[in-house]
Amino acid sequence: MASSDVSVDVQPEFNSFDHLRSIRYIATDRPWLTLYGIRVQPVTPFSSLSSRPDLALIHQCLPDELLFEIFARMSPYSLGRAACVCRKWKYTVRNPTLWRNACLKTWQRTGMEANYQMVQSLYDSSWRKMWMLRPRIQFDGLYVSRNTYIHTGTAEWQFTKTVNVVCYYRYLRFFPSGKFLYKISPQKIKDVVKCMHFRASKGDCVFKGDYVLSEDGQIELALLYPGRRYTLVRMRLKLRSHNSWAQLTRLDVLKILTTGVNATELRNWKGSVLELVETWDEDETHDPEVPAVTHSRGLTPFVFVPFEEADTSVMNLPVEKMDYFVPG
Repeated sequence: MASSDVSVDVQPEFNSFDHLRSIRYIATDRPWLTLYGIRVQPVTPFSSLSSRPDLALIHQCLPDELLFEIFARMSPYSLGRAACVCRKWKYTVRNPTLWRNACLKTWQRTGMEANYQMVQSLYDSSWRKMWMLRPRIQFDGLYVSRNTYIHTGTAEWQFTKTVNVVCYYRYLRFFPSGKFLYKISPQKIKDVVKCMHFRASKGDCVFKGDYVLSEDGQIELALLYPGRRYTLVRMRLKLRSHNSWAQLTRLDVLKILTTGVNATELRNWKGSVLELVETWDEDETHDPEVPAVTHSRGLTPFVFVPFEEADTSVMNLPVEKMDYFVPG
């Protein structure tokens, strides 16, 4: 048989198979490929007649005037938190009237005219900047100082002398009027916070005094201890923070001094206790029979505890569950 009789042209068949393979992998429908490189614009609602986005529901129901009245009754700390909610609240909180009221209330003892001059000369006429940078005392809580020391016990029978850990607290509550309350007690803060007000009787051992805050953050305060002989207690404190951006929540005790007060000098005195002495002297004394004493104990810094945290503060823990400082 001749070769021409058995020869078969198979090239068309191979071409048909290649076509099927290409269809299998290339012709598959992939609709997401058509979205590559295409920017989809949001559809504007039909009811919107302008290009401005619709306001949130709270802004539609709450007028700007009512929103401002709500902010005017909030504390500066709450205003700072409200400014983080949205852009509209952020710019509303920047209203200088809100921060002016807070500054005038906090430094009301300085005088309104002096505050206006200070904000113009030192803080670029910004009440908010004045609130952020000027040293201030917080009034919505107590400053607490926990003091511990070792007290030598007495010898009993043939046992070695025992030692006792003594723990007591100093409490300070300041008021914008220049007055403060002072108490020394072994009681925890959750029990003491109930009696730290002007209506507390002297039976609760709560004493009233006067203080002044300087522009460099130092506080000088004085109070009279009543009794058979009046004793004048003076303290010098320094405002401090645990870091550069936080609020001033620490008070470093720089000096504690006690001295007697002359009864004739005190009898007709009606002014501030601080006005009894004009300068701070190491050996100052007002009653020759009671010399001045500078204390070396009880100089632990004060920590600020807000009223809402008085019951949950770690200051309420017993001594064995807290770290304490043993001098010497």
